Amino acid sequence: MALNEGQEEIHVLMVTLTAQGHLNPMLRLAKRLVDEGLHVTLATTQFGCHRILKAVTTTTNTTTDATNFISGIRLLSFPDGFNLDYDRGANLDHYMESLAKAGPLNLSNLIKQHYHHTKLSCIISNPFVSWAVDAASENGIPCAMLWIQPCSLYAIYYRFYKLNQFPTTLISNMIIELPGLPLLHTEDLPSFLLPSNSFGGVFKLLSDMFETIKKYKWVLANSFFELEKEAIESMTELCPIRPVGPLVPPLLLDQHQSLDVGIEMNKPDETSLDWLNKQRPHSVIYVSFGSLAVLSAKTMEAIATALKNAKHPFLWVVKTAGQLPLGFEEETKTQGLIIPWSLQTKVLAHPSIACFITHCGWNSMLEALVAGVPMIAYPQWSDQPTNAKLLVDVFKVGLKLKPGPNGVISNEDIEECITQMLSGPEFEGFKKNAAVLKQAACEAVTSGGSSERNIRLFVNEIARRS
Repeated sequence: MALNEGQEEIHVLMVTLTAQGHLNPMLRLAKRLVDEGLHVTLATTQFGCHRILKAVTTTTNTTTDATNFISGIRLLSFPDGFNLDYDRGANLDHYMESLAKAGPLNLSNLIKQHYHHTKLSCIISNPFVSWAVDAASENGIPCAMLWIQPCSLYAIYYRFYKLNQFPTTLISNMIIELPGLPLLHTEDLPSFLLPSNSFGGVFKLLSDMFETIKKYKWVLANSFFELEKEAIESMTELCPIRPVGPLVPPLLLDQHQSLDVGIEMNKPDETSLDWLNKQRPHSVIYVSFGSLAVLSAKTMEAIATALKNAKHPFLWVVKTAGQLPLGFEEETKTQGLIIPWSLQTKVLAHPSIACFITHCGWNSMLEALVAGVPMIAYPQWSDQPTNAKLLVDVFKVGLKLKPGPNGVISNEDIEECITQMLSGPEFEGFKKNAAVLKQAACEAVTSGGSSERNIRLFVNEIARRS
């Protein structure tokens, strides 16, 4: 239950980078802790703080005040050692490696500056700032991690890095059997574990995190028990993980959207909602591959051809108009709408949406699951191949596109998936399973629900240690 009046104040410090998929789950958990009576501060790099404040003033309804409080959550920053104009994304490995070296000291300095008269009860980080646990240990503060991918990924990484339950040199036709998970082929594994992985810094970051996993007092997750029961239970005796999600916009959970503290880092196109209002229920194909994926010209052409041939209305998020085949937008102007960025929460919740063609980033996929929208998966990298496997074989709410021998999907395969999704023999099953998961997600976060109980348990354990 929420803290009682007169009970000692409990202060929590959250540490994250500001990629949208990292930031928003952390902010939504922060809001839940604030609602429980805790004092929550979010710390990020000075570059990240600059991004947040810019986004808050230009793209969202979230409010901040002169002392940098966002909906009751205090915002602080620490240096990352680079100028604001340094391209962190283009130099990701170098940046993450440098930040891991400088981060613990800079975070410790922030703690000493802002908490010298206030007891800090807990630090919460995520896997991509795992060095925060070192600052926590140095200052004698218990640390929690918010895992921002499926619990199934946590189980896979743990068994890879800590238990060596499958080899580091993977062959293309390997089949891997792990407790609580479907049979995995090499293509279903997270890309950071494959020999083709070009992000060595992320591989090392995850390796270091799991080597020190016992330093964390708690591991929380942006998921819910009913969604990943087997994977969660498989970790109970090894290194337990507690789901506290889905940490998605309240609108998807049948709550008022004004309660959301999530931040849109890109300015969305709001005309799409008027366009969706003019479409028939369950008729629109929504297509979006997130903020990071860059698709080849051949892939873009295949998607464009398939959408045109499907003869269904479509809403397609394309960040740069020049990525589209010449003449496509003019040819389909009465059939579809192409926009640079969407209000995805409101799009997925709209009754006209029939299915979602997605890269299977966990935030997007979780939002679609909670919205009850079936999906067509076209994963790219990171956790996305495993997420697609879960979508098809565990959650049973969609289909996966499979590239041909040349590594490119064909328009015929996309058209076939669209047909199967909207009118094939599995159509009713997809809709039914999606509706069941939507209901389970809403129940998980209501009073007495599985995730609500885990949040209350976490708060009570912090309170007892304070």
